[in-house]
This record gives sequence, structure tokens and C-alpha cells, in this order.
Amino acid sequence: MQCGHRLAFVPSTEILCDVEPIDDGWRPAGDTETYLFCANANYDACNWLVPKGGDRYCIACRHNRTIPDLNILENLQNWRRVEEAKHHLFYSLLRMKLPLATRLEQPQIGLAFDFLADPIDASGAPQHAVMTGHDDGVITLNLAEADDVLREQLRVSMGEPYRTLLGHFRHEIGHYYWDRLVKEGGRLDDCRAVFGDDSVDYDEALKSYYAQGPLRNWDQNFVSAYATAHPWEDFAETWAHYIHIIDTLEMAGAYGLRLSPPESSSLEAVSADRLDPYREGTIEQLMEVWYPITLTVNSLNRCIGQPDFYPFTIAQPVIAKLGFIHDLVRSNISAQLNMRDAA
Repeated sequence: MQCGHRLAFVPSTEILCDVEPIDDGWRPAGDTETYLFCANANYDACNWLVPKGGDRYCIACRHNRTIPDLNILENLQNWRRVEEAKHHLFYSLLRMKLPLATRLEQPQIGLAFDFLADPIDASGAPQHAVMTGHDDGVITLNLAEADDVLREQLRVSMGEPYRTLLGHFRHEIGHYYWDRLVKEGGRLDDCRAVFGDDSVDYDEALKSYYAQGPLRNWDQNFVSAYATAHPWEDFAETWAHYIHIIDTLEMAGAYGLRLSPPESSSLEAVSADRLDPYREGTIEQLMEVWYPITLTVNSLNRCIGQPDFYPFTIAQPVIAKLGFIHDLVRSNISAQLNMRDAA
């Protein structure tokens, strides 16, 4: 805001930095390599860099299979909001070293995104037909979710206290990594022992959920009401909350946040400014830091009449589920680092 430098994110180093223009591209501060901005920077929808002479699209944008008609101003504005949330997601995916094959690289299981606008009838009114969801590696997002008014209406009508664009992405990518890390990773039996039998008919389970509502006293065993619909949804909801937690803890640490609740014995060793939650700490240690942060920020929000920052109660069975996700992610990181060292 003061020096006027342009900022860019370098995926290979996972660093946001200032860049200087040079004759044939851009150079990050302290770097000797020359980069270009992702092609979607032309639409003010991306600020990630790509190596000069490589792919025109960055590691996040190259997964886009379908984008809306950008000649329509509303579509362009909503797509920019969608891309902001998607890039936030991809930062976490990079930090967790998760597999990110595109549909071109792996046509059957590669990750792809379809961002679709609802069709318009003869009078110009939108016909809500696009369903947000995941299907065999393809994540579809209704572009209307970027409309704050519509999303708030849906949040209230569906009783979803945390309906956000970023939340949608983190939930749907959870379905994708259930396929990659659980089913294909040989962890299906382990996952069923924690989340339940996923062979239960999914369509029938959803019909029952929407007809009868969540299980009674669901908050004693599930992170959200929707998590009760089916074990797949339980996994995806828990996955999303896990990323909520570690990403927030990292940001709290970046700002040097430290809290000292009186009954916390090990907080001093794992304060938010002393650990990298993407790499360090057990799930119990992370949760010990997480609790006072949520209590503090919820209380601050109430002071200015805003809803709770984190309107959830995490029961012990949910911590066990978060622990499964934690172990799954950390095992993947260890495997990736071992492969790199062996190479």
C-alpha cells in the first residue's frame, strides 16, 4: 500500500513476495529466475507466477476445465471471487503436498473444476439448475455461490452456519482426496472404523437426511449437521474443518498471536507463533491452541455485533476424526518427502 510494488505468489517456494519487472518478465525479490504471471492475471483473477517458457497457467488455474462467459460482467466479477477462494485452497494443498494431477495428465482421476452459471429463461431470470458437487475428480461449483446475497439466503434457509466459497472448495476437495488417499491409498478399512460404512446407499441417505433432518444430538459425534447425512459427507466436512484449523493457526502464528488460558499445560510449547501447523504438532496439540483462539475471536466478534467466527463445538469423537485426517495428511507429506530424498 505504500511502496507500490506488485505482489505475486511463487508456487515453487510457497512465498508471496514483491516482484520487479524486467525486459522479458518478472523477477521476485532475492531470486535470479525470470517468471511470467499466469494468463488469468489478464482478467485480474490470479496473481500466481509461472516459469518463463512453461505452462501459461499456474498450478491452480491449469485445473480449470470450464469457466463462465466472461463477456458478461456479473460472471467475470463472480469468477474472480471464485478464483480467490480456489487459490486460497490451493495454497493449503501445496503445503500438504497433496497429489495435484490435472485431467490432461490423468484423464480418469485428474482434478478439474467446472464453474457454471445457472441458465437464463426467456425473461432473463436465472433457473437454478447447477448443483455444486464432486464426481470422479470433477468439482462443479455454481457461480451463484459467489453472490453474497444469494449465498446468505441459502445459508439461512439450509441451516449452514459456515456456508462460504472457501468452505465449499475445502469440502468438495475432501471428496476428491477420499478417493485418492483413502480408497486408492489402502486406508478404506481404517476410515470406515472412524467414519462408518460408506457402502450405505448414498442417494437414499441424502433423501433421508433432507426428509428427516440430522441425527438427534448430532453435535456429540459430528462436526456439522450435514456430516450426519453419510460417511462420505462426514469425511468431507471433517476434512474441510481440518483445513480451516491449520490454515487459521498458521495465520495466527504469522502475526505472532499468543494466548495463555490458565488451565493449559502445554500451550507454551506450541503457541501459535511457535509451530508450523502444516508440519508440526499432534492433533491434540493443535486443538489445544485452536480452542482459545476460537473463544477469543468469537468473543471479539460479539463485541461488535458480528456472528461467531467459528460457530462449532468440537466433541471428543470429532477430534478422533480430525486425528484420522491429520494422520492421513502427515503420512502423505512423509511419503512425498521420502520420494524426493530418494530421487
